[in-house]
Amino acid sequence: MIEITADNKLKRLIVVGDRVLIKPKDPSDRTSSGLYLPPTVQEKEEIRTGYVIKVGPGYPIPNPTEDEPWKETEEKVKYMPLQAQEGDVALYLQRNAIDVQYEGEQYVIVPQGSILMLERLEEL
Repeated sequence: MIEITADNKLKRLIVVGDRVLIKPKDPSDRTSSGLYLPPTVQEKEEIRTGYVIKVGPGYPIPNPTEDEPWKETEEKVKYMPLQAQEGDVALYLQRNAIDVQYEGEQYVIVPQGSILMLERLEEL
C-alpha cells in the first residue's frame, strides 16, 4: 500500500465535472493583486479569494451520432476543459461554495460558473 505524505495526499483526490477545489485565503476587502472590492459588492455577495488546488476534467461533450449503428465504437467521454488551472488565484462567490475539511485542512469546492476572475502567475 502506498503511504500518504504531505506531498502526495491531494493526488488521491479526484475533482468531478466542472468543479474546482480551492484553498481559501483569509477574507479581506481587496484581492491579492491589489483590487479593492467596493462595499456594495461585499454586501450583495460574499466574494472570497483562494488558491486553485485541483481542477475537474470539465464539461462533458456528447459524441456525435453516426448513421452506421452496426459499427463498434468506443464510448470515450470527451471533455471541454475548464479555464482554471492548478496554482491560479481565484475570486469566487461564497454562496455557491461547499466547505470541505480534508486531512485537517479547510477547502471549498466551487463550480466553474461561480469563479468570477482568475489570476495566473505565468505570462500570457
